[in-house]
Amino acid sequence: MKAIQVVAAIIHDEGGNVLATQRGYGEYKGWWEFPGGKMEEGESREVALVREIWEELCVMIMPEKWLCTVEHDYPTFHLTMHCALCRIVQGRVQLNEHLSAQWLSREELDIVQWLPADVEVVKELRATSE
Repeated sequence: MKAIQVVAAIIHDEGGNVLATQRGYGEYKGWWEFPGGKMEEGESREVALVREIWEELCVMIMPEKWLCTVEHDYPTFHLTMHCALCRIVQGRVQLNEHLSAQWLSREELDIVQWLPADVEVVKELRATSE
């Protein structure tokens, strides 16, 4: 089975809300995720995360803390997703690849249909906010 390594940003605001983005392409189009993407050869997690968020959302972020690493088997590949809590330090969110975006409070995390791997991140977020 093919293995893919990605990074994902749990972007939060001062009020503790997190940014969820709705996929605009592929088999899971319309499902929700924490934004991010594939790490390139030789790239650190931090560099990949900042690059991916700039490409997808046109904002500069500051990774603050690595929250978790999720291992998930999709039907055609194994995903390793490194997830970091981040904040926006420059710019306003523009959607280059996503259909929509929402700022969700911890209590609102269940109102969207998360990608299977991102469900694990939501569980981790809940565990750290209790």
